[in-house]
Amino acid sequence: MDKRKKKEIVRMVKFVFFSISAGLIEIVSFTILNELLNWPYWPCYLIALVLSVVWNFTLNRAFTFQSAGNVPIAMMQVAAFYLVFTPVTTISGNFLVESLGWNEYLVTGLNMALNFITEYLYDRFVVFKATLDTNKRASA
Repeated sequence: MDKRKKKEIVRMVKFVFFSISAGLIEIVSFTILNELLNWPYWPCYLIALVLSVVWNFTLNRAFTFQSAGNVPIAMMQVAAFYLVFTPVTTISGNFLVESLGWNEYLVTGLNMALNFITEYLYDRFVVFKATLDTNKRASA
């Protein structure tokens, strides 16, 4: 296996593990808001999503994509992704739960899976494409 392919596999594995930690943050915060406060689906999902995105962005920028690029620009690019992703999944998720009676944890899990796949592709090929492996960790 060539060096570049191996590096991409390691990058994907890191993304998976950091996404699992972000997923735990999302599902625990969603559960607390949903079960203890008994709020409607959409604010529970929205708050949980924001918490997991902040965590995931911070770790993936530094360790997965090893980017030394401009943080505010990268954050704006990620925000652009979530300007589309968040309303679509919040509105559709709320419809599935509140109108069609789907289980809120099933819907949240589906949204998390969709987020995992689309965010990796967007981060890898848009946000960090030009700044991959440019931080101090990458050169160590």
